[in-house]
Parts: sequence; structure tokens; C-alpha cells
Amino acid sequence: MTQHANPSPEQPPEQAKPEALQQFELTTRTEFPWLIHFVTFFAVALSVIHIWFNTLSTLPELWISATHFAGFAVICALLYPAHGSLKHSKIALAGDLLIAFAALACLIYIPLAEDALYARGVKFVASDWFFSLLAIAIALELIRRTIGLFIPVLIVICLTYVVLWGKWIPGMFQFPGLSMETLLYRSFYSADGMFGPIARISWSYVFMFILFGAFLVRSGVGDFIIDLSKAAAGKIIGGPGFIAVLGSGLMGSVSGSSVANTVSTGVITIPMMRKAGFPARFAAGVEAAASTGGQLMPPVMGAGAFIMASYTQVPYVDIVAVSVVPALIYFLSVAFFVRIEAKRSGVHKVESDSQPFLKVLLSGWHNLIPIAVLVVLLVKGFTPTYAAGISILSVIVASWISLNKMGPKAIIEALSLGGRNMATTAVLLVGIGLVINVISTTGIGNTFSLMINDWSGGNLMVMLLLIALASLILGMGLPVTAAYIVLGTLSAPALYQLIAESQLVDLLVQGQLPEQAKAIFMLAAPDQLAALNQPMSPDQALSLLALVPADFKATLLEQSLGASAITLALLSAHLIIFWLSQDSNVTPPVCLTAFAAATIAGTPPMRTGLMAWKIAKGLYLVPLLLAYTALISHDWGEVLLIGGFAIIGTYALVATIEGYLEGYLNPLYRIVLAIVSVVLLWPDLDWWWRVLATLIFLLLFILSGRKHRTDQKHQKAFP
Repeated sequence: MTQHANPSPEQPPEQAKPEALQQFELTTRTEFPWLIHFVTFFAVALSVIHIWFNTLSTLPELWISATHFAGFAVICALLYPAHGSLKHSKIALAGDLLIAFAALACLIYIPLAEDALYARGVKFVASDWFFSLLAIAIALELIRRTIGLFIPVLIVICLTYVVLWGKWIPGMFQFPGLSMETLLYRSFYSADGMFGPIARISWSYVFMFILFGAFLVRSGVGDFIIDLSKAAAGKIIGGPGFIAVLGSGLMGSVSGSSVANTVSTGVITIPMMRKAGFPARFAAGVEAAASTGGQLMPPVMGAGAFIMASYTQVPYVDIVAVSVVPALIYFLSVAFFVRIEAKRSGVHKVESDSQPFLKVLLSGWHNLIPIAVLVVLLVKGFTPTYAAGISILSVIVASWISLNKMGPKAIIEALSLGGRNMATTAVLLVGIGLVINVISTTGIGNTFSLMINDWSGGNLMVMLLLIALASLILGMGLPVTAAYIVLGTLSAPALYQLIAESQLVDLLVQGQLPEQAKAIFMLAAPDQLAALNQPMSPDQALSLLALVPADFKATLLEQSLGASAITLALLSAHLIIFWLSQDSNVTPPVCLTAFAAATIAGTPPMRTGLMAWKIAKGLYLVPLLLAYTALISHDWGEVLLIGGFAIIGTYALVATIEGYLEGYLNPLYRIVLAIVSVVLLWPDLDWWWRVLATLIFLLLFILSGRKHRTDQKHQKAFP
């Protein structure tokens, strides 16, 4: 007889209360019909202009970036009041109209004043001062409204560091300072400031993929994803939990926001999980963890992936390709928690009206056409913007096969949705450009890298812990993308250097250093040449490496490892930071994704956050695998082998944490399983150790299942 979970004291409502979820959404003006119509029209026009920017335009990038900022600043100023209490105020709306006109004035000023500025030898006149300060002030205010106070304060601290208090700081962070005129020029006019590379990524890659997501949503792909997830997993034990994992993961790749993903899918999946018998807090934690993983799901991985492509100069399609196995490990880790909890809580099957999987797939196969078009174009070498543009067209064409055909009205609605969805991201990324400008101007990024390298003592694990801590602290005030940009700029160089050096140390230990690299050691330590021709201990290798001057290390690494390995090391560093930047979604004390799920489930927010943090352990496990193994590599056989053993090891680790596999684990089984998980996840072990650990895991799986069935029979016989 199947056991049912005892009713939890945390009984959630069957349906989330809309007013309870509004705290996770921006306060929006909806009381002025003319304003809604204007914003709709303006968003459509802005989307069309951006499509032109990314296809046929030959305008200077500075002008395009300024248009990008000014256009979305208009939407933010008009839609989002300075405070929630001003939502209905006509006076506040009049003030926000002035902000919108001021943003457009900044846009108009740049092409009119640019030539005159350079004719004066980059000497500012009164209007240059006014408009550059005005643009920065508008960015600060709109980011405060849409994101919060943390980023504006960070921008002000960075800007004042350059011109005011940097020269007063003793030690390695001291900066002699720049004039206010130079700072404003670099912030407003140059290709390194608020209209620089981050803004360029925003109006190209990020916008096109957000628009692609808007077209997918409008065409009904979201409903198809939920229906397909229900058909795939709904009728098995624990099915509603697997629906949450599958549906939220796929939807997160479309929505681009873990909180929005939680709100949109959680109102369906969390009540389903509770009805099946999952504890309320666990149901909310699963939804939060799965929604967080949506940013890691290829082929659309969020804005951070495009910025990563720009930072590393690695094609976006390559980043997507190497992210498949890590994403699989993460989502399976969440699924393992679901299966174990389903077995432990006696979760029952939920009778649903979902159709067979094949029928759902055949009836909605056209929804997969745009994703297939996107993947094929990326693999064929087309740029991400071109691939996204063609994929948008394929959404429209594919919809004509379905009952939900996209006509002119639906296309306009999708264009408007894309423009409105982009608004907050656009002003955020433009503002973050000011922070990146300060980091590059002052060299504080190199200083920070040297500092964390010194704190870690050259220990990769310590550096990973420091970066994880920094990402958590930054994530309390920064959105995931902004946290990745800042942390990647500051710490990626040091992390890349340490990963590459650890690979060089392995070559020295094995006595396999290439001949061309030995020449560099001859210059630095000619008396150690004989030692290079034979294996050595890790301590000897580290001592030899310490003798190489810092100026020679980049050349040494390239000569020793090769360009391909160097690129993979750099990509590993950025992927590690990108993954760790996601943890603020599910890690208390500030974890909005978990809090949104808690609101739907009716559970205590902080306890739900702790549950989500436990379930999302893959966010920490995958970075360790990226740092210490060849989980990303050009050798797909090796990647699949490492990934396969890592998946089994993750299952063993989850069972160890929960004390349950197919049944309760006694202390001895739990200790053995912990050892098994370590062996399967530990780098550089012989394959036969991993095979042995896999066999032991299978044996424990069978034994725990038998014990569970025996206990059930005993309970049935002696209730």
C-alpha cells in the first residue's frame, strides 16, 4: 500500500494570490490608457529600429548605443514611477515626462556636438558638462526605480573614486585621480563608457534574443512546454516534481528571468506538487532551483552568456555547446532530490487530463521549429544576432501551422512585449558600463586579481571559495547579469591564471613540458634545466614556476599548453563565475526567486530559501568540476565520460545528504555512499576506480530498495 505524506502545517493555497506576487514585480502605471497606448506604440517602434540596427544600419555604434539608452529610458520613466505611492499621481507623471524628454535630448545632443568637441581638442563647454551629467543622472535614477539602490550607489562610489577619494586611499588601491572633465568624456563620449562595449552587447545580442523570447511566448510556446512536461513526467511517481524541473528549465531559457519564470510556472507546478503529496516547502524549493537553472540552459542562456562571448572572444555557439553537459548535471541533480523526496514522502501519482506524450509532441511539433532553426544557424557559423533574427521569422511562419496563427496584431504585440521586457535590462547594462569604465581606467581589476591571488596563496580551492563569497555578497544587491559582469571583470583574470598554471604544474609533474617552453625556463632558471626533463613532485613544480618572472608567464603558458587549452582555461574561469553568480537567487538572506516560490506555496520565505539552497547544490558542484576536470573540452568522449560519472556521483551525493536512496540509509551505507560520491567526482582518478564506485552505488541502490520493500511489507503486516 502506498504511503501518503502527512499533511504539512505549511498548507499552500491552491492558487497563488495575485496581490501577494505583486511584490516581486515592478510597480507599473496602468491608470492612464493613453500612456499604455503610447508605450505600446513606442516599444514597437523601438523594436523595429533595433532590428534595423542589427541588420542594415551603418550608423556609428556610439549613436546606436545612445539611441538604445534613450529609447528604453523613455519606457522606464513613463511605466515605472519613482515610488509606488506615485503610481496614480499626474504631477509625478509630468515629472517623468520631463525625464523622458531629457533622455531624448541627450541622444540628440551627441551627434550635434561630437564633431565640435573634437574640433576643440576635447575641451568641454557648458553644454557638454550639462548633458553628460544629465545622462548619468537619468541612468542612476532609472536603475534605482527598476533594480534598486545598490547599483546607483556602486556607480557613484566608482565615479567619485576616480576624481575624488581614490588618491586618499593608502596601499595598492590608491589612484592618483583624473579630472572631472576627463571622467565625463570617457563616460559619455568614448567607446569605453556608458555607451561602450556593454551597451553594444545590450542592443545587439541581448535585445535580439529577448525579442526572440517574446515572440516565442506570444506564439504559445510556453503552454506547449508545460503540456509537454506534463505528458512526459506527469503520470509517474513524483511526476509533478519532474514537471517543475523540466518545465521551469525550458521556460527559463525563454523568459530570461528566474523570478519571472518562478511566478509564471510556479502557480501551476507548486499546487500540483502539493496535491501529489510533496511537502510545501520542498515544492517551493524545487521550483526556485529549477527556475534558477533556466539561465544555464542552452541554447538561450541569458544576457551573461553573450557578455561572456565578448569577454573571452569565444563564439557564442561554442559556449552553448560546452554548457550542455554542465546544465544536464544541474537539472538531474534537482531531479534526484525530487525522486528521493517522492520515495520518502510516499508521493502518489496524480490523475490528470494530460494527453500522451507522443500526441502532445505531434500536435505541437511546430513550436520546436524556431529552436531548431536557431541551433542550426549557430552551428553553421552565423552570428547570434542574425540567427536570432531568422529564428524570429521562423516563429511567425511556424505559428501558421498551428491554431494560434500570428497575424499583424500578434506580431505587434510580440514587438511591444520584447521592447517592454528589454527596458529594465537596457538601462541596467548601460549603467554597468560606467562601472566597467572605471575598472578599466584605474586598473583596479588587475589590482583586485592580484589581491585575491595573494589571499588564496595560489590555492585554486581557496580562490573558488573567495569568488563564491564575493558573488553571494554582490548578488544581494545586483541582478545575476550585473553580478557576473562585475565579478568577471575583477576576478576572471586571476582565476584563469590559476587554472592555467595548475595545468602547467601537471605537465611539470609528469615531466612532459614541451621543448619550446623549456627555453623560457632556461632564461629564468638555467640551473634547473635538468629537472625539467624528468618527473617531479608538485612542490618542486610550484617552486620552479615561482622562479619565472610575471612578464614571461603568459608566454610560458601559451608555449606549454597551446592556444586551445588556454582558451578553454579562460572559458572555464568565466563559466565558473557565471555559475556562481546564479547562487544569489536561492541563497539566503536575499533570494528573490526562492521568496517568490514561497509566496506561491504559502511557506516561510527564509526556510524556503534554505530548502532551495540545498536543492540547488549543482550550482557549486559544477564549478568545481569545471575547475578541476576536463568537463569542457574538444574531446567529446572525455566530456561524456566525465559527465556520466559526475551524474552518478551527484546522485550518490544527494542520497548522502538526504540519508535516503530507494529507502532509508543506515549510517554505514551513508558513509559508503559518501565515499562513492567523492570517488566519482574526484578528478584525475583511474577509470577503474570510477567503475568500481559505480558498481557499489548500484549495489547500494538495489539493497536500499529491497530494504524499503521489506519494511513496507512488515508495516502492512503489522500496521
